[in-house]
Amino acid sequence: MELRDVFYGIEDFFVEVLFLPFDALRALELDSWWLANIVSWVFVIIAFAAFLYWMKQLKIFNENNEEDRSQTSHSYLG
Repeated sequence: MELRDVFYGIEDFFVEVLFLPFDALRALELDSWWLANIVSWVFVIIAFAAFLYWMKQLKIFNENNEEDRSQTSHSYLG
């Protein structure tokens, strides 16, 4: 077994196994424009929901005054 075979094995694993969902999405886009856009909008909605959750958590921590807001919270700042 040569070192070249190891790299070809890694390439084969990525192309044939890990990139399979991306190939399915690409095929979906070619089949139906509407279905491809629905998938995109689902991803946007998930990202927006995660953003709203993160902002809600930041607001909770901000209201509890759990963060050190002094200007010298780090020793290297002076």
